[in-house]
Amino acid sequence: MKRTHILILEDAPVIREGLKFIMDSLRNVEEVAIACTFDEFTHLLKRKSYQMVLISPNYLHSHHNQIQQLRNLYSSMKWIGVQYTIIPEALLSKLDGVVDVYDNQDTLATKLSKWLDTQSDDALQNKDILSERETEVLRLLAMGKSNKEIADELNISTNTVITHRKNISQKTSIKSVSGLTIYAVTQNLISLDDY
Repeated sequence: MKRTHILILEDAPVIREGLKFIMDSLRNVEEVAIACTFDEFTHLLKRKSYQMVLISPNYLHSHHNQIQQLRNLYSSMKWIGVQYTIIPEALLSKLDGVVDVYDNQDTLATKLSKWLDTQSDDALQNKDILSERETEVLRLLAMGKSNKEIADELNISTNTVITHRKNISQKTSIKSVSGLTIYAVTQNLISLDDY
């Protein structure tokens, strides 16, 4: 398992700090960031690439639609619920897994390994969704290039670039350039250093 970056969204200080303490002690976890509010959470998501999010049931209830949109944008990231109250089945089905506040360190380590190994497989499958040319177009688009600049750089027509963009949007279900940029970062097609 590679070194992992985890983001915790939890408003209860005791649970948040307890999760951070346990996650920090796990061998393959490189960094654990914490967010106390949903705004802070979305801000952190935009600034760095995380492999996993641990999210409080309170936010699953109160920000259901926004979380579903973020899940679509950050499709390679694992979304794990933190269970200390009953989470309705409808919300559980939207998550990749659940940790229980009663899980011990060994149980958490085993669950994380399983989810992150699955995450690596998912990322490989997502990369295969786009053709090589579509990936090139997406990379250049995410770097802020216009259709004409992309066409010139790839030696193709502007109409071909537009067709590739339509295909990329259909395959990823993401319409906006900012959404496609986030997708490119989460799929490791570009890094923030490319800006």
